[in-house]
Amino acid sequence: MSVGGHAFRVLSTTPTDISLHLDFHGDQPRHFGAPTARARPLEVEGFVGDTRAGGSCNCEVLTLVPHCNGTHTESIGHIAAEPRSVASLATDALIPALLVSVPSCPREDSTEGAGLFSLPDDRLITAAALQEVAESAEHGPQPALVIRTLPNDEGKRFRHYDSGPTPPYLSPEAADLLVSWNVRHLLIDLPSVDRTHDEGRLYAHRRFWGMAPSGTGAPGSLRPDATITEMVFVPNQLEDGIYALSLQIAPFVTDAAPSRPLLFPLEAA
Repeated sequence: MSVGGHAFRVLSTTPTDISLHLDFHGDQPRHFGAPTARARPLEVEGFVGDTRAGGSCNCEVLTLVPHCNGTHTESIGHIAAEPRSVASLATDALIPALLVSVPSCPREDSTEGAGLFSLPDDRLITAAALQEVAESAEHGPQPALVIRTLPNDEGKRFRHYDSGPTPPYLSPEAADLLVSWNVRHLLIDLPSVDRTHDEGRLYAHRRFWGMAPSGTGAPGSLRPDATITEMVFVPNQLEDGIYALSLQIAPFVTDAAPSRPLLFPLEAA
């Protein structure tokens, strides 16, 4: 793999899975008022899909909201009137990716987000913070950017985001910065790049996909092939830096689908 004109070897046997493993029968994360993901045995005439209930095999019916239950990848179809299946995106087997750890900033301490719908105790992932960590990265921004927000705790694996403080979110300026870096695939460990309840404005989504501040038209979008992956979890032992990303998306013909991002370490070739 070539990164910034330098050749790297992908260590393909030691990837790190940064998806949340969704337990349909146990603790799991959720947000935006969505119910927990559920599983039940398939029952049709003469058959029950549960060996514990006398069935010949196990066969479950799964119910989930990809946007709200676990790691998922979104297409521009999330906010556009024109359908755009996420299954058609991120087709490259391996994508150069930069992993960065970024602290959130109290809304009242930042000059970013003027006019943004927010409350004083909100926290932002700012362009200033992203610029600072990118400048310290050896090879700079890549086609994929993985944002690990700080502090980073294991509770992110199971958090119910509807209870407790509003999760941090990107400032509009941060989204603009990612576009200027030509980031095509954004991955973040938050439930949304936007404020959970922002009166439907979705500033960061719109700016990242190149859409106007309002409306659902997408034909003029500058970035229809970009993706946003939310609710990842990056273990603390994984160091910031360059990786090869395998963005594995369930082949659902819809605007969002569960996904399994893998980060492969690199070494100089």
